[in-house]
Amino acid sequence: MNSKDQSRLFILVMFFFSSIQTHLCFAADTISSGQSLIPNQTLISKGGKYELGFFTPGTSLKYYIGIWYKNILPQTVVWVANRDTPLTDSTSIELKLLEDGNLVLFNQLKRVIWSTNTTSFAMSTAEAELGDDGNLVLRIQSNVFWQSFDHPTDTFLPGAKIRYDNITKKSVSLTSWRNSNDPARGLFTLEMDPNENQYVILWNQNRRYWNSGPWNGQIFSFVPEMRLNYIFNFSYVRNENESYFTYSLYNTSIISRLVMQFSGQIMQSSWAESTQNWFVFWSQPRQVCDVYRFCGAFGVCNQQSLPYCTCLDGFKPRSPEEWNLTDYSGGCVRKTSLLACEKKVDSFLQVYLMKWPDNQKKLRYDEQRSYIETADDCKLACLNDCSCNAYAFNNTGCLIWNETLVNQQQLLDGGDGVSIRLRIAALERPGKKPLKAYIIVLIAGSSCISILACVLFAYKMKQRGKIKYEGRETSLSDLSIAHETDQGKLELPSFDFNTVSAATNNFSNKLGQGGFGPVYKGTLLDERKIAVKRLSRSSGQGVQEFKNELMLISKLQHRNLVRLLGFCIDREEKILLYEYLPNKSLDVFLFDPTRRVLLDWSKRFNIIDGIARGLLYLHRDSRLRVIHRDLKTSNILLDEDMNPKISDFGMARIFGGKQTLANTTRVVGTYGYMSPEYAMEGIFSEKSDVFSFGVVLLEIVSSKKNNSFCLPEESYNLLGYAWRLWNENKALDLMDPTLIESYNSQELVRCIHLGLLCVQDHPLDRPTMSTIVSMLGSDTPLPIPKQPVFTLERRSFVQSGIRSNSHDAMSINFVTITVPQGR
Repeated sequence: MNSKDQSRLFILVMFFFSSIQTHLCFAADTISSGQSLIPNQTLISKGGKYELGFFTPGTSLKYYIGIWYKNILPQTVVWVANRDTPLTDSTSIELKLLEDGNLVLFNQLKRVIWSTNTTSFAMSTAEAELGDDGNLVLRIQSNVFWQSFDHPTDTFLPGAKIRYDNITKKSVSLTSWRNSNDPARGLFTLEMDPNENQYVILWNQNRRYWNSGPWNGQIFSFVPEMRLNYIFNFSYVRNENESYFTYSLYNTSIISRLVMQFSGQIMQSSWAESTQNWFVFWSQPRQVCDVYRFCGAFGVCNQQSLPYCTCLDGFKPRSPEEWNLTDYSGGCVRKTSLLACEKKVDSFLQVYLMKWPDNQKKLRYDEQRSYIETADDCKLACLNDCSCNAYAFNNTGCLIWNETLVNQQQLLDGGDGVSIRLRIAALERPGKKPLKAYIIVLIAGSSCISILACVLFAYKMKQRGKIKYEGRETSLSDLSIAHETDQGKLELPSFDFNTVSAATNNFSNKLGQGGFGPVYKGTLLDERKIAVKRLSRSSGQGVQEFKNELMLISKLQHRNLVRLLGFCIDREEKILLYEYLPNKSLDVFLFDPTRRVLLDWSKRFNIIDGIARGLLYLHRDSRLRVIHRDLKTSNILLDEDMNPKISDFGMARIFGGKQTLANTTRVVGTYGYMSPEYAMEGIFSEKSDVFSFGVVLLEIVSSKKNNSFCLPEESYNLLGYAWRLWNENKALDLMDPTLIESYNSQELVRCIHLGLLCVQDHPLDRPTMSTIVSMLGSDTPLPIPKQPVFTLERRSFVQSGIRSNSHDAMSINFVTITVPQGR
């Protein structure tokens, strides 16, 4: 290139930069008076942490000015300028700092869409600067006259304030987005209540449904998670001018935020660089069903299901599109409108709920001023009132709901709830079918009844009470199953070997391998799916274990115990038939890197609670008092809804009368799950199962297996690692990182605390299962745990002469103690 060409190129480059100088400032984090920002141009804070510019949220096609984290994907917005006045076209739009010091957003017609609205006077030296704290400030030299921290949207960043000005009587508060695609002001607001020294969440700016409790000098009393003071430094200040709450981070390299979610919960989370996800420390209210009108009108909330909201019978979502975005606030509308009120042909459907819906009214008299004395009177009063949507009659009288029904919660199995009568169109009544349909069904059904009855009769006769093998009949008493508390009578069907072989396609569909032997999937003649356990000749278990399991499970019935459907004895064959559980065992999910993400925190907590209730039934509530002796994650099966069921009772023992302890010279179980007194001395009790439960609980929280986990630099197993983190006030570090989007910190820390109580050395220090179930369901203070004795990595035990077969596929492992070691 000659000198003439070089000169031309230099002129072109200079012309290009001079042409864009009015739009792009010289400093990447600042614009000055008269300069603008247009689409595809951004400000970046000096440390590269935050970015400001135009963006379109989610799948929206609307344009906003906002601030987001520079290096976090997906884009996480922390502030929006024009949240209620979006731009629909990006042509010729700009954000400009005017000469009077105002930052103004113009649309394509050069009309003002948003402005900082500062006092108007000449400020030719004003600048707008984006700081590394996420705060956008307008300043003259060092004097700040406007900042985005004083006008937050839904996000509370470290260094900002949620405040109440005692002079102007105005609040600086957080207001949720409408949904994930729309940053417009939503229904929920977080603000200070200076009179009570607390902050509160409001629905629709006026209905208070949650408060933090008063500041006690260290935390807000209803937010115990704030005790995580090794990360956050919280403070509350009240003086004659203002009351405010703020926080900072001890480690400023941590990225953390508190968000008023459009779900109605506030959520404190930090960015986990290793997993590229947000790690949720805590949320309030803890349950989404505690959020006021979370499911909107005529919606029902169920904390234990996804989606959380469904519609009452006869109703459908008002906006399916919003429900798909997990915004349920629009609620539900009737599928079929009610008929004219004067016809009085509407129907009533009985609905069971956790509690009364809001806005009920007690009715004493009907429209003729007659006293309402019966349920029929109450029903008629509702039917005569065109605005009545539901009624209920109980010992307090007649309740009616003239407005929309809100705050319904699903009644869980076994819970105590209330019953209302919901008004629906007669055509929407469940089971209401045209007469013609009934006739067709009746004719078709009558032609099949006799055939079905014959088939079932033959099948029942085949399965009745006696077992045929080796050319003779043998009664169940020949099994010699007896115990001092019960003499071997079984109420189970027996199956012949040919039936079982046909059901399993000649034992070809193998599900897995346990200590008992192989397990196969099968289908009975009545289409029931079954799991078939076939005693292997090479099994460590034998006839005694077979009898034990058969005897026990036939007499135990609980939703968290696996259900035994029958058995088969034919020559050398010993087979047990169980209900089929499609999700196999808990360890299949917990210790698989790809599957464990399917277990969010609500599922894991439900599993922990279910296991605890199953053990409580075995220890206290069943006809037989049973000690399982081999509780571990591979013996927890999961049904289609991920509900846990305890299985494998081959090693279980029955306690009779007032017996609380037993001793055995044959120590059986699995390395890592056995209590110290059982492994070292052969002593077992209910507290042995409690120890095993504590290990399983810590494994569920961490997705780490106790008998294979160790730190390379230290001789800690999972129990020792959990103990160390607990003492360092870092209990949350034990958590499986895949839970960062779903976990409830109070529940999780409580579970870790409870797990450490269960694995204490001395049995008397461990809680009972009844206490554990109570602790899981309450917020009562827990005692301080003592250090568990089994905290060394397993090579220490091997070197000491204690051997175990810890083959993962085995359900039962024998442990021989040759040289007992001092503790």
